[in-house]
Amino acid sequence: KTKYSKLIFRKSNTVPEELHQTVQEGFLTLRKHNCFFQDLVRIKGKDFLTPVSRILIGNPGCTYKYLNTRLFTVPWPTEGYDIKYCSPQIHDACKALIRLNDYLHIEAVKALQGQNLFETKESKDTAVIDREQIATSLAEKGSVSKDQSSCASEDDYVSLKNRTYYNLTLLNYMDPLQMTYLKQEPYFGMGNMAVSWHHDENLVERSTVAVYSYSCEGSAVEESNEQKLQGRDPAVWHVGLKVAWDIETPGLAIPLHQGDFYLMLDDLNMTHQHCVLAGFSPRFSSTHRVADCSRGTLEYIFGQCELALQNLQTDSDSEALSLKSLETAVVKQAEEIHNEVEFEWLRQFWFQGKRYLKCTDWWLKPMAKLQEFWRKMEIMTSVVLSEFGKEEQIEEQRNETISCFLQVLTERQRLRKEWRVR
Repeated sequence: KTKYSKLIFRKSNTVPEELHQTVQEGFLTLRKHNCFFQDLVRIKGKDFLTPVSRILIGNPGCTYKYLNTRLFTVPWPTEGYDIKYCSPQIHDACKALIRLNDYLHIEAVKALQGQNLFETKESKDTAVIDREQIATSLAEKGSVSKDQSSCASEDDYVSLKNRTYYNLTLLNYMDPLQMTYLKQEPYFGMGNMAVSWHHDENLVERSTVAVYSYSCEGSAVEESNEQKLQGRDPAVWHVGLKVAWDIETPGLAIPLHQGDFYLMLDDLNMTHQHCVLAGFSPRFSSTHRVADCSRGTLEYIFGQCELALQNLQTDSDSEALSLKSLETAVVKQAEEIHNEVEFEWLRQFWFQGKRYLKCTDWWLKPMAKLQEFWRKMEIMTSVVLSEFGKEEQIEEQRNETISCFLQVLTERQRLRKEWRVR
């Protein structure tokens, strides 16, 4: 209660049975269609394959970056988007996950209100709150005067939404018996770790993380009673928590059975680290996040491309391409966007992007469009180079622009070498 109060744990019997069924069928469908992949991640300049296999599902056009690897969402069914799935079963699996996402969103809102992490009175009827009802329940609170109520409830609603409105889920799958080696938990003797101690990265500040766990428990894996006195049962999966940079405070290991879920509220992901402790049976988990997509959506990167290409003009007679401005700031901005498109998007997508085709071809069109933008930016780079060869520029300004330009070009060359190795 004192050190882990922002961790909320719920047993499977609190979740509607029908939701369990569709979500668990969805996991098995995605596994059957080979939609889980090990990621090639980069840690301290070296590449590693993750022991856990993953797939990212979420809002169309969203991405999630961790350990220098950008994952691209398999879009879940979303109104207004034409998403073609490779099979009706994959569509159903993605639909089940958006239903789970909505359910966990509502649970997170209730948990935050219950802990008074928002200055709101608990809703009178918290049995069912849908997206519209959240706004209503906040607007009806009696803790502010009428003059303030519209403003305060609006602020609370925005804050609630920003911190609980999951835009994607990272699904994990692992069969511990297929792993030749698992690290031992080093501080508290918690046993085999499937995932080492870490904070989740690339999230909106103080946002809740919700994790639904499904271990494929069968008769072969019964809890072993003799383990009870010595610590955690090694047959059962657990989530481990510890206070960050502190091994004096006892760590916490919570058993996760089929269909249990937990919420890491508010700043818990920053003040604490968590790990996943492997059991004996294969396990799926769906980890719902409010990813910080400020620089990670298609909408954002297309906007950046348009900004860069504003400086490119075509002569109406000769069709020759030229630049509107050779000002240092304008040239530098375009070249930096050029690097962003190439290394944060095109190369990130294609070095492991073909795998997404097992689920949907949704990303192919936007990637082709980005590649067209990139080609135009390559032309812009060569136009800048040819302009530098001309004499009529003022030398001081020319030198400043060249030095800036060279810096971005050197970085591009370094990254191209790095990506070739990857």
